[in-house]
Amino acid sequence: MVKIEILLKEGKISRIRELELNRYISFFDSSYKDNLKHSEYIIKDFPRWSIISGYYAMHDITKLLLAKKFRIKVDFEVHSTTIKILRELIKNKEILNLINKGYKEFLSLANDLAEAKKDRVKVQYFTGTSFMREEYSKRAKEFYDSTVLTYLEKIRRLLE
Repeated sequence: MVKIEILLKEGKISRIRELELNRYISFFDSSYKDNLKHSEYIIKDFPRWSIISGYYAMHDITKLLLAKKFRIKVDFEVHSTTIKILRELIKNKEILNLINKGYKEFLSLANDLAEAKKDRVKVQYFTGTSFMREEYSKRAKEFYDSTVLTYLEKIRRLLE
């Protein structure tokens, strides 16, 4: 597994300076909420974009957590690097104590995000038939209810 120090040296992440911190927090707080609203609003008519927006809500709230709790900014290979950081932080007992939430619940976060990324990548380039539209509508609703909302609730608890 990748260490935070290695990601810093590789330039994939950096520490957020004090003057930038509020801007990052504000941006990701607004961004994940916008993506969440968009995902819910378009589930029926544009299911593939609902899945994509749902994933981005998850991705952005994760970056909000990294900024707010750890002052980490993801600079390069943002999707895979964000997942790597989350996996690394899960193993850090000091951070786990800081988070003060259930260890078992938190362990599932990186896996949920990784699975969401796979779904987002699969669906992003779908061209569509009426059968596939119906199929993706079902998948989008299930993804929104069981993955996106569950993940966001877990992260929100960590942000408190």
